[in-house]
Amino acid sequence: MTLTGVIAQKRQVVTTIPGPKSTEILKRRSAAASAGLGLTIPVVIERASDAILIDVDGNHIIDLGSGIGVTNVGNAAPKVVENVINAVQKMTHTCFTVAPYMGYIEVCEALAKLTPGTHHKKSILVNSGAEAVENAVKIARSYTKRPAVVVFEHAYHGRTNLTMALTAKNVPYKESFGPFANEIYRMPMPYPFRWIGNPSTITEDAIEMVISKIEKEIGSHKVAAILIEPIQGEGGFIVPPKGFLPKLNEYARGKGILFIADEVQSGFARTGNLFACEDENVVPDLIVTAKGIAGGLPLAAVTGRAEVMDSVHAGGLGGTYGGNPISCAAALGAIETIESENLVSKAKKIGEIMKTRLTQMQAKYPIIGDVRGRGAMMAIELVKPGSKEPNGEAMGKVVKYAQENGVLILTAGTYGNVIRFLPPLVISEELLNDALDVLEAGFAAL
Repeated sequence: MTLTGVIAQKRQVVTTIPGPKSTEILKRRSAAASAGLGLTIPVVIERASDAILIDVDGNHIIDLGSGIGVTNVGNAAPKVVENVINAVQKMTHTCFTVAPYMGYIEVCEALAKLTPGTHHKKSILVNSGAEAVENAVKIARSYTKRPAVVVFEHAYHGRTNLTMALTAKNVPYKESFGPFANEIYRMPMPYPFRWIGNPSTITEDAIEMVISKIEKEIGSHKVAAILIEPIQGEGGFIVPPKGFLPKLNEYARGKGILFIADEVQSGFARTGNLFACEDENVVPDLIVTAKGIAGGLPLAAVTGRAEVMDSVHAGGLGGTYGGNPISCAAALGAIETIESENLVSKAKKIGEIMKTRLTQMQAKYPIIGDVRGRGAMMAIELVKPGSKEPNGEAMGKVVKYAQENGVLILTAGTYGNVIRFLPPLVISEELLNDALDVLEAGFAAL
């Protein structure tokens, strides 16, 4: 098929999914790529634009995953593509710590402007969210001269050795890969749907539990950082109850502990704020970003208080590819697109549509136990009717139905029973509702 022209933003299933060409190519994948790599949808993508993926068989698939929250500005966003083409014609690499270039500086300047807080901020750029989290921990330990890092149940922070230690879920992320880094301490996470205490006092009770454990089991004077996702990603889009993040930040500030917000999945307009922690006016000491920062190219960042970022000795931070000029150009294009197309407001509108539709489905189908999230970061948790017992079997059937009918959706959750939705923020209301119609038909088919 031709690779020229505009891709119509319309679902179109022309073969079974997977089609014959995808099926054949996936045999090559199996022979050449490690079996340790997962596979969400059994197709091979040839081209993509905004919220549509086209596979090698010609099927037009609605993308409600955005490459796991990466293509917030749409796949192959025009400004991202334009910037990348211009940049790659100028240079492909010098290494910023060898011979610097403007793109890196401009991205750091943009992050200082866009991230929460009016204080003086500085950044480092790296390749992935996991690398950024690991550097944030390094910086926090360097600044505070303390060893311990506090993390939370259901957290996901990456797949390197340190970030696997920070991550909560064993399978598939940690199984057989240990031993892991030490001085990592896990705290209870207030998970509203599964909270066994009084829901009206969940914030106060959870904060009391966390502080008590820190003081008794670690000692606050030993804690370098509290690291948390403002909305947990792989854990199942768990949204902390109101007041939890501000109180946690307040406690950290009073004890000389750095508060690190992991906004890898929730950042860059995804939740209806530019960053999720802005919902409650939380200003972190360090903020970690990746995924949506560069419209599909590998880039991540640690941004924080200037005095914290400058505490590391010269040469202590860096990396050969960190802040590659092509990725920086893409990031500047993505940031321009977010601002010019008002994608923060569009994310809010997507959230309104999805919450309404998903809540209506919940009223009809008792296997939907919970609807949660903010903006274009929404999820449903599936249970056995009349209980909170996880229903992974039903989740698998609904996901398969959606895929066979041309809708890509992702799963998540500690208990393997959450369907999460991360549509590109440029998706049309018509296309979004079409995808949700397919989802609802999947529930009806159960």
